Amino acid sequence: MVIANVLEMVTYDELTQPERRVWDAFPAGVAVDFRAAPEEDPAEGVGWGSARTVRGEVLRALLLSHPTTAGEVAKVDVRGARISGQLDLRHGDITCPVHLTHCYFDAEPDLYAARLGELHLWRSVLPGLAAVGTQFDSFVALSECRATGMVSFSLARIARTLYLDQLRAESAHAEEQGVAVALNHTVIGDAVVATGMSARGEVRLDGATVTAQVSLSSARLHNPGGMALNAEGLTVGSDLTVRGLYAQGRITLRSARIPGQLDLTEARLSNPDGMALRVSGAVIGEMWLRGAAPIDGIVNLRRTQLQLLYAEPALWPEQVRLGELTYTTLLPHLPAADRLPLLEREEYLPHAYQQLAAAYQRVGDDAATRLVQLAKHRRHRTTLPAYARAWSWAQDITVGYGFRPLRAAAWLGALLLIGTLTYALRNPAPLKPGEAPDLNPLFYTFDLLLPIIDFGQERAYAPHGWSQWLSYALIISGWLLVTTIVAGITRAISRS
Repeated sequence: MVIANVLEMVTYDELTQPERRVWDAFPAGVAVDFRAAPEEDPAEGVGWGSARTVRGEVLRALLLSHPTTAGEVAKVDVRGARISGQLDLRHGDITCPVHLTHCYFDAEPDLYAARLGELHLWRSVLPGLAAVGTQFDSFVALSECRATGMVSFSLARIARTLYLDQLRAESAHAEEQGVAVALNHTVIGDAVVATGMSARGEVRLDGATVTAQVSLSSARLHNPGGMALNAEGLTVGSDLTVRGLYAQGRITLRSARIPGQLDLTEARLSNPDGMALRVSGAVIGEMWLRGAAPIDGIVNLRRTQLQLLYAEPALWPEQVRLGELTYTTLLPHLPAADRLPLLEREEYLPHAYQQLAAAYQRVGDDAATRLVQLAKHRRHRTTLPAYARAWSWAQDITVGYGFRPLRAAAWLGALLLIGTLTYALRNPAPLKPGEAPDLNPLFYTFDLLLPIIDFGQERAYAPHGWSQWLSYALIISGWLLVTTIVAGITRAISRS
């Protein structure tokens, strides 16, 4: 019997006993289990002998020739085998399901530009996987696999879910900060389930499109000083869930599109010598950092649009970049004094203060809104030249830039008290004795302080000596007070 292979001829007589078992079971989709015990570790497969070894070239010949039996569904279903040589399916068209579980691969399977139905490699050990540009018409599962080289689905199209849960992957050149898992520009028709995945090296999701959600909950990403997760330009249909993520290295979600939640609850992010989290230019429904550990490294949220941001002030590092960040709701609701220090960690950004004030205003916290607006003007003052800072100081001291109107009343009351007591004890002399009205120290002081009000007292009396200097001071103070009040009122009206 002769079996046609694309590259060479394989005769049935040349097959080993285990290979014949696999070949004979294929047309009816019968499972072939070589395991001595269900719980055995496939990492020990390097020591498995010929009784459990199937050549990759035989699997290739079987899958490409596809012998069938009428009324049966063909499938490769091999468990606990050692796959010697390379499983080379490049450019092949494989319509049947391929299940190679609990197996040990001597060489990296190469599926470049192939078309497959369903691929299931559960709990297998392999030196990597090359599925660049491959099309899968069903799901792909590498659950609990261990890969000592890169697992690549770059440019692939997967019709259903990609399962990478509990996968342990590392770059073949981990010491050079290589790539452990590559899903860049991959199109996935359902979800990516990578819960509990462990990767040493970069995980790439840049440019990927996922119809449903991506889950990296409880994942462990190790690439200190390098890129731990590159999801630049990632587009998902709902959520990116990374609850309990532990990452050493950079995480970037630049220009990502996540209409649901970016869930970083209880995440631990560390890249102490550089950028720890970059979510710039992204459009995200909700970003949750509930219970997350303080971030060790720089955070960049510039130009990102959020509907909701949940973040405790204590988690932010010393360097946080907030330029043009927009959000509608900020949780948890905390006093403005707890939020303002974050805005002081970089240069003065008016937009950052406006966003925080608007968030408080939307929930009806007027006191917090005023405090943020006051802090904005005080921070702005530090950027002004000396002459402008003096005028700014005057507005702050007198009326708090219009946000502390009672302060003006306090200043007015203090000046009235000083003037009234002074002129009650040291009466100014009348300019025209016998014609001047009776002196009233209170209204005389009012006349000095308020330039737009005339009670007839200032024109009728003239103080002498030091009390005359006091009258000049009261007149100047009155003008300053009125001017700053008008400026504050104008600012308040323009805000409303």
